[in-house]
Amino acid sequence: MSNRNANSIATGALLVVAMRWSDRLIGIVSTLILARLLLPEDFGIVAMASVVVGLIDVVLDFGVQVALIQNRQTDDDDYHGAWTLRLLQSLAAALLIAGLALPAGDFFGDPRVGPVLFVMALTVLLAGAENIGIVDFQKGLRFGSDFRFFFFRRLAGFVITIALALAFRSYWAMVVGALAGRLTGVVLSYGMHPFRPRLSTRRFGALWSFSQWVMVCNIGQHANGNLDRLLLGRGNGASAVGSYSLAAEISAMPTSELLMPLNRVLFPAFAAMGADRPRLIRAVRTALGVQASIAIPAALGLAAIAPVAVPFLLGDRWLPAIPLVQVLALIGAVTALGASSSNLLLSQGRVQLQAAVLWIQVSLFIAAGVWLMPAVDPLQLAWLRLGTATAGLLALQALVLRAIDDLRAWHLVAETWRPLLASAAMVGLLAVLPAPDQWPSVLKLAWMILCGAVCYGVSLVTLWRLARCPDGAESYLLESVRSRVGAATRPGRDSG
Repeated sequence: MSNRNANSIATGALLVVAMRWSDRLIGIVSTLILARLLLPEDFGIVAMASVVVGLIDVVLDFGVQVALIQNRQTDDDDYHGAWTLRLLQSLAAALLIAGLALPAGDFFGDPRVGPVLFVMALTVLLAGAENIGIVDFQKGLRFGSDFRFFFFRRLAGFVITIALALAFRSYWAMVVGALAGRLTGVVLSYGMHPFRPRLSTRRFGALWSFSQWVMVCNIGQHANGNLDRLLLGRGNGASAVGSYSLAAEISAMPTSELLMPLNRVLFPAFAAMGADRPRLIRAVRTALGVQASIAIPAALGLAAIAPVAVPFLLGDRWLPAIPLVQVLALIGAVTALGASSSNLLLSQGRVQLQAAVLWIQVSLFIAAGVWLMPAVDPLQLAWLRLGTATAGLLALQALVLRAIDDLRAWHLVAETWRPLLASAAMVGLLAVLPAPDQWPSVLKLAWMILCGAVCYGVSLVTLWRLARCPDGAESYLLESVRSRVGAATRPGRDSG
């Protein structure tokens, strides 16, 4: 099988990454502005409320979008049933959130959490009303439309959030901004896709047979990502939760903004390949190589420059978040190494195995968290998350190798050892890199990023050449550059 099919998947992935980054730039700017305008406790109030919302939402999330993408033989009845099921889920979730609003305020010891949850309940209800037809954007690999939908929804939320933050300097800016973004999404979904859903229960059985395991996965995913905030919020207050939450958001940016768009490409692409195992394995290896080559240095690089980046980007009052960012950033590198395997299992209908891995992580975290109680230190929780994420990665790879006969351990090692070693060289350089104290922070940060990027790039290419230039992420990226340069310089390119 030629490289053409695998390269087409990687090309689509890189295209969506580029589009997603332009979208995420709005989120980054929003976070940096809000960090200057609001206090850590403002972030903490929203974070504590979000834990409650997220838990209820995932408990009732039947994953109907995933079921529609995984099933290549869907018709209108499937879409009507999926929309109805999602609407019922959103209604039930909204009612539960509203009912738990006041008890949640008592649990966290902060009455401000209750009113926030009432507004978030409305936001969840609106989410269920979006046009289910927009799933076709992802399923049909129409990522331009997919990008426009999420971009304009994010833009509406950003404008309103920042305007309210400037006017009132209150956590309500984030809450109302999220509501505005969701309302914009509902309007856009019907304007961008002609499908008009209606209430129907005809395909509930077929949807449930697959979606029940997606729901189990979603619960595990949410618990894995939010139990630390729950433990921290119980006894440390809004300010500690706010610092921890913003540190987690900042540390996840380099990898989550790469992996999220890649996952939107890889899952439907892997599902479309079906039983064509040679083509599928080649695509998995190429995707893993691209992910590792970008996500690992991004995560480790952020950990290395955090002492300069955090005060420059967020201000001096966020200095306690530096060690949290450094530890939590490493989780991004671990996550990057498991993303392709997770999508492979999901595309092959092995969602039970993915659920098992997530719950292994959750069980380990709960056991260790209970042992640490009643005194819970934020940095201890960060290290605990890193440890359970590493254990989950090892379990995931073991299950994937057992479930997918044609995939071998050396396939995974061959695509990741060069990015790992090159990233280690980059971190070593940054640890000893001289940067005069009299330099302004922006110049010092730019100097570190430039030197780190050059070191990583040179190290990666050197290791690739020492390995005799095997097919992989490096060869794909170099060939892509050559083809694009050739296309740009070809005579007659500007016609039409």
